[in-house]
Parts: sequence; C-alpha cells; structure tokens
Amino acid sequence: MTLEFVPRAEERLSPVERLEALCDRGSLTLLRSDVRSARMGSKARAGDGVIAGAGRVDGRPVFCYAQDPSYLGGSLGEQHADSIVKVLRLAGRAGAPVVAFIESGGARMQEGVAALAGYGRIFRENVALSGKVPQISVICGASAGGGSYSPALTDFVIMTERATMFLTGPAVVKEVMGEDVGADELGGFKVHERNGVAHFVAPTDADAALVARDLLDHLPQNAGERAPRWRPADPPGYGAGEPVPEEERRVYDVRDVVRGIADGGRLLEWAPRWARNMVCGFARMDGRAVGVVANQPRYLGGVLDAESGTKAAKFVRLCNSFGLPLVVLVDTPGFLPGTKQEQGAVIRHGAKLVHAFAEATVPTVTVVLRKAFGGAFIAMNARDLGADYVFAWPQAQIGVMGAKQAVTIVNRRDIAAADDPVGARDAFAAAYADEHLTAGVAAAEGYVDEVILPDDTRRRVCEALTTLDAIARPAHGVRNIPL
Repeated sequence: MTLEFVPRAEERLSPVERLEALCDRGSLTLLRSDVRSARMGSKARAGDGVIAGAGRVDGRPVFCYAQDPSYLGGSLGEQHADSIVKVLRLAGRAGAPVVAFIESGGARMQEGVAALAGYGRIFRENVALSGKVPQISVICGASAGGGSYSPALTDFVIMTERATMFLTGPAVVKEVMGEDVGADELGGFKVHERNGVAHFVAPTDADAALVARDLLDHLPQNAGERAPRWRPADPPGYGAGEPVPEEERRVYDVRDVVRGIADGGRLLEWAPRWARNMVCGFARMDGRAVGVVANQPRYLGGVLDAESGTKAAKFVRLCNSFGLPLVVLVDTPGFLPGTKQEQGAVIRHGAKLVHAFAEATVPTVTVVLRKAFGGAFIAMNARDLGADYVFAWPQAQIGVMGAKQAVTIVNRRDIAAADDPVGARDAFAAAYADEHLTAGVAAAEGYVDEVILPDDTRRRVCEALTTLDAIARPAHGVRNIPL
C-alpha cells in the first residue's frame, strides 16, 4: 500500500513521516505496519515499534525503516529485530541502499537475551552489506546501547540536533562511575561531530532526510553500479588559485579551492568538525560524483596527525567501496611531530591512510597546491603509492622537508662556520629549494605528470577523470571496515 501525503514541516516527525520525507512523494510502500495506525502515530503492535518500507529517491529504489519511540521507547525486541533484518536482507538482494531512522532505548529488557540476540542478527546483516550497498543511519532522538552500535557499522551517520547516542546512559554512568553528566554532554551531536561518530548534523528530522537524499545522489545503488551522472555545471566565477595566498606560510580555506573547481561550486562535506586539518567530502566534476580529500591549511597548517590520518583513510575506503573517483588536493608540511603524537600512535594511524590509498582501485588524481613534504607527500597519494595522475601548481614545493629545515642538517657545519649564520642558512636554503624542491624538478624526475596553472586545474582534472573512466572499476566486495 502506498502513502501519499506531505510530512509536516515541524522539527519532530512521526516515524512514517520520516520515511515520507526521505522518499519521493507517493513512492513509500510500508512492508510491516498498519498504515492508518502509522499515520496517527498510535502504538501499533503490527511492527513492534518499527515501521519498515520501500520507496524511491530521485526515482531510484531504496529500503528504509524508522523506529517508533512511542512504543516502549523504541526498544528492540525479537519481532522488532525481525523487521529490521528483513529490510536489510531485501536491500542486499535488490542491490539498493538502506536508510534507517534510529530512536531507540536499546535492547528491550522485558525480552532479555532474545533482544540481545536480535541485535546480534542486525549487526551481522550490517556487516554482510558493508561495501555492497550504501547504508545510512539517521539518529533522530535518544539512541542507547545497540541503538548506537548498529549505526556505527553503517557507512554514514546523520544526527539531528536533538539526538543523542551513547552505549550507557547518564543514569548508569552516574551509578557506576560517579559522574553526574547530562545526555547532551555525554552523547549529543556536539560530542559526536567532533569524534567522528556523526558524519553529518542536521537541525531537524526533515533536514536530516534531505541530507540523506543528497548523499544518495552522490552514491551508486550498489558496488556493482556507478553513481548517477548529472549535467555539468560551471563553478563560481573565480579561479582555483585565487583563494591561495602567495606567501607560503599564510593560511587559507582549502574548501574555497574545491568550490573553485567543483560543479556549481558545491561540496557536501563529510565529518567537517572531526580532524579539521583534513577536509573530506563529495562533489561533482563534469557531472560525475567524486570524493575529495584535501589538507586544510586553516587548521594546524594542514599537517597530518593521528586523527586526520584515520579520518581520511575511512573516507578513502568509503569511496573505493562504491567506485567513486578520488581527487586529492595536497598542501601539507608533513606529519605533526611531538611526544603526544607518537604516544597517540601516529605511526599506526598514518599507516591507515597509506594503506587506504595503496589498496584503492578507483581512479585517483592528485594535485599539489603549495607544498608536500616528507612522509605526508607519500601518504597523500603520491604517484608511487598508486595515483593515476599527479599534477602540481608552479609554486609547489615537493621534497623530504622544507628548505630551511633541510639545510640545517645538510649544511650545518658551513652555516655554523659562517660570519652570518642566518644569512648563510637563507642562501643555502634558496639554493637547496631551486635544486631539489620545485615542481619543475619533481616533473623532470617523473614524480609529477605535469605542472599546471591553478586556473587550469578543473579542466585538467576533468580530462584526467574522463581518460580514466574507461578503466574505472568499482571495488566489488570491499568492506568499509570501521577504523
């Protein structure tokens, strides 16, 4: 049976209205629920606290379900789990995305182990679908225990501003740990948008549904298909190099560079407040959906650290799972040094990014904007790590380290013996930069394919992606393993 009504323009929607806000108008068909009860928001037992359905987003099939907090707090029991497992299996068989609207108190205590076993079955299905069809979780309210674990196993997590997520609630935390903490402080959106649990935050349920629709527009139906291609749109009327200062130590927002080359100047940024020295997101180049990975000089000078390595690695694997080409913009002085980073396992976390790029089978195009030094040059998808094309702007510097740092090691005796050590260092640095660090030198030695003008970046990247279209292959069966 198909529903045909427009959801209320209110902050909080009923479960069925959440599904309607996601799906094209009139396309939602409920799988397990009484339609009249669902509309009225009553405590219908037909779905045991969950409403499941199938519909379309921009004409493409999608499966979906929404938990009903008005029925036993949306807690999960055996029949509730059966409904979710059914939806996940149907999505897998149909090769279609699945979107879940989560609001649950966790396992239903009245059912004991049967409720826990239900979560086990859901987790197994989440993992079985990983890397095969897109899975999106929308957290609409309080979600505890398994109500947080299942979303963490999916590809994308969207939180509304009234949502909370935690494994153990404030009451248990106070009893066990003696901490007096509120729900928002423990697991509100401000917590999870900074730790990487939530990838997108939306003000209301309806806004969250629109984010899910936007996200689906950038993704294929499954790993065996390609993402839909739109009609190309010109970026805003400024060159890609305009936002980048000539002074190498001045900061800028790399998102402005992305907007200068992307269709319509549009970037759907993924996890924008987690590891802010790395920008990841979805855009379109000449109509095709791409994943963008970029160092962000606006924060920490664009250095790589443990958190940014983990963030970028997860995003690269997501794009690789669903066959999205990767455009990598590089402007980094290297890895962040210091005891805190070493103790925080920056080696292990940085290796995740290296591993993610090295295993990627999708087309990858790298553009060095200003600088790429040390191990970060390799980690940000260098040619020898597997990049299909590497371009560099004329002012870019590429090498083991910056010129001044290099000569303090290579020419330390000559500098120490000079009458003017500072002047001598600067002279040695200028000579070292000309001999070893310029984009022209890197191109002559084969580490860069072409030195391009900043304003020509969009054209060259689009041409490269068009060339690679013929060989692009989705990474079938590659799981998006949580990092």
